[in-house]
Amino acid sequence: MARSKQTQSKNKQTDDKLTLQDTLNQDILLKLKHTQQQLKQDEESKKKFEEERKREERRQKDKNKSFEELLNENPMDWKKYK
Repeated sequence: MARSKQTQSKNKQTDDKLTLQDTLNQDILLKLKHTQQQLKQDEESKKKFEEERKREERRQKDKNKSFEELLNENPMDWKKYK
């Protein structure tokens, strides 16, 4: 009776130690890791593309400003030099 309880507790401990990696097939695990890396790369490329697009929009906006807008943005007080 005591031995059966000990073996049951040992089996339960080994079951608790099993990880997802142990239960999955190795090639499935490799496919999942590859997919994860691909998703990370896609996310990074989207972020870079979005940053570049915003940078270009700012550049075009600055390029198309009128002389009055440029003067208003300048921190110098032009009235002092009149």
